[in-house]
Amino acid sequence: MALSDDIQFADIERQYGLSEKAVKALMRDTLKPGSYRSWRKRVRVFSDRREHYK
Repeated sequence: MALSDDIQFADIERQYGLSEKAVKALMRDTLKPGSYRSWRKRVRVFSDRREHYK
């Protein structure tokens, strides 16, 4: 779910009970370093855009 661009951390927490910090730690441990950095950049960009759309 975390790799999907349209899923918010709140949705993951509601469904799986993992906080945003826990999801980031899990992704850091699971993904390659470059993939993790790309994912974090994407998440930041999409979360910034989401604020403007609401």
